[in-house]
Amino acid sequence: MIRISDVKVKVDTDFDALKKKCAKILKINPDEIRTLSIDKRSIDARKKPDIYYVLRLIVEVNDENKVLCNKAVLKDGNVSAFTEKRYEFLRDISENRIKLTKRPVIIGAGPCGLFAAYFLAREGYAPIILERGKCVEDRTEDVNRFFETGVLDTESNVQFGEGGAGAFSDGKLNTLVKDAYLRNDEVLRLFVECGADPDIRYDAKPHVGTDVLFTVIHNLREKIISFGCEFKFNTKAEKFIIENGNLRAIVTSNNERIDTDVCILAIGHSARDTFKELYDLKVPMEAKAFAVGFRVEHLQQTINESQYGNVPYELPAAPYKLTHTAQNGRGVYTFCMCPGGYVVNVSSEEGRLAVNGMSYKKRDGINANSAVIVSVTPDDFAEKGPLAGVAFQREIEKKAYELGNGKIPQQRYIDFVNDKKSESLGHIPSSIKGQSTLANLRGLYPEYINTAFIEGIDAFGHKIKGFDDDDMVMSGVETRTSSPVRILRNDELVSEIKGLYPAGEGAGYAGGIMSAAMDGMKVAEKIAAKYMP
Repeated sequence: MIRISDVKVKVDTDFDALKKKCAKILKINPDEIRTLSIDKRSIDARKKPDIYYVLRLIVEVNDENKVLCNKAVLKDGNVSAFTEKRYEFLRDISENRIKLTKRPVIIGAGPCGLFAAYFLAREGYAPIILERGKCVEDRTEDVNRFFETGVLDTESNVQFGEGGAGAFSDGKLNTLVKDAYLRNDEVLRLFVECGADPDIRYDAKPHVGTDVLFTVIHNLREKIISFGCEFKFNTKAEKFIIENGNLRAIVTSNNERIDTDVCILAIGHSARDTFKELYDLKVPMEAKAFAVGFRVEHLQQTINESQYGNVPYELPAAPYKLTHTAQNGRGVYTFCMCPGGYVVNVSSEEGRLAVNGMSYKKRDGINANSAVIVSVTPDDFAEKGPLAGVAFQREIEKKAYELGNGKIPQQRYIDFVNDKKSESLGHIPSSIKGQSTLANLRGLYPEYINTAFIEGIDAFGHKIKGFDDDDMVMSGVETRTSSPVRILRNDELVSEIKGLYPAGEGAGYAGGIMSAAMDGMKVAEKIAAKYMP
């Protein structure tokens, strides 16, 4: 096969025209091309309104040697031989593997836990997954009920349940993690196999959409079960039995003792009670930096016009990614941008409130939303110690809950700047899942965060026309951007407590669906390298 890089075409180019362009690059006739597929696709909007796709293509031709021996074809460096490679799970097996006599336990059925379970189950380890929340079907009913009534189920919500917090998001699958072992490709392949659109395998910024994620998660669970994994929903890991520095058993909320020598801690970033249990057991951990801020909304049309210009053809709802360093040294940046999406109430504790964003596969809502967040470090936390960041989050979320009396507090941007309560929204309505009320958000954060936030919005307004619109809708508070805790692990990915494998976003080693799934795979690899099923 042959790979052709940096093929630039208008976004309305059809397949036949693309095939002719490839033939011209390869200096062959179009009918000599047997197959043609997209390996990577990104949008180039630098010369708007002329918008292009930049493609990397994989081509099969009748006479590959003829093409690859043509110096005129190879001169620009964009044409090369291509051999497809696949992810290998069992590649670093120890010669002295230990027989695992007890089933491994995985705590958490988010992306980290599910992908760890998939590979361990496939190789015969018969893991047990403990998930404090419900399966994705039942969980969806609870979440929708919460959006409608405001009545929270603290064990089945946007944070807890099968699929993790990412199940109620945009389903973004891009990651900055270096991927020499092709874990990223394997995750995307499995997503497609379980029902996601095949375009996620080549889009530069792939997303599944919340609606499609539900199907993908259900189908992935069925695959995992077929390999011999056991799911225990509505089952929280409450106690860890540790003897002489070794994990011996886990006691669940159903008073079941599960003896095990291996446990993957794939807890989410909101498992605050589990953090406390581990801290009390003296499991080594530390507070880490993260970021907090507000969820902001603009009309999607405003973002489209800024990113694309006025184009005569249909394009995907435009995303953006913005960063700024404030004068006070704080990093300000957009996070979890949801084109055509909704702001959602992601609370998981009584008396505390937090928000996030989500969008469906079509991304056809009228608003774009993202978090605009400001960096904080352990030096900013009033308390000290590993759980100081948790306390910092909780204090802010308590203020937000009280400000909105349990509803999402919202405000026009100009009113936030002027430190006064909004009496109404302007020309930008809010697209929201959950109950909301108008308020003054200015007192929720320390002033150094507010100052950096305002400076960031002003800077972003110079990059995207209309971003600093007076009527931009703000919702408070965005505090669950990443885990406030890192549970320490060594080069073998195991804790000082032998048999305990901290993994994924909650343990402080990932920041999204893809990186969490990939970290789950890494931990599963380490377990398989050490233990025989």
